[in-house]
Amino acid sequence: MAGDLPDYYFRIRENGAAVFKVDTENRQRRIELVEIAAVNVRNGNVKPHGETKLAAADLAAIEDWLTRRRKLLEARDVDDILRAVDHLNLTTQWVQAKATNAQLDQVTDALLLAMHDLRSVLVRKKAERLTRDEASG
Repeated sequence: MAGDLPDYYFRIRENGAAVFKVDTENRQRRIELVEIAAVNVRNGNVKPHGETKLAAADLAAIEDWLTRRRKLLEARDVDDILRAVDHLNLTTQWVQAKATNAQLDQVTDALLLAMHDLRSVLVRKKAERLTRDEASG
């Protein structure tokens, strides 16, 4: 079993993770997690835990995790937006086929404002990209 375990364990936190070294080389043959650092995904800061001195291997493992974690979070962001597009389509179908007047009274203003805000930002961002592309091309 010990051979199957990774050398490090990352306990996810809101802005990063607590980093633990996995220790199976002890007299009781138990798995011990020894906290060695905290890492912030947003700014990349690595803070050693207590008096811990991080070895090059520790820092390399943390950097590798940080790179993989950022890619995962970025992919999740895009996936969340694509799910929102699906949900907008389902909402359109609901409004057209199932919604009662009372339900529409509850949601119409909030949906219209949110969609107007989103449309305004999307149009502005697209115009910025087109202007930038024309200037560089």
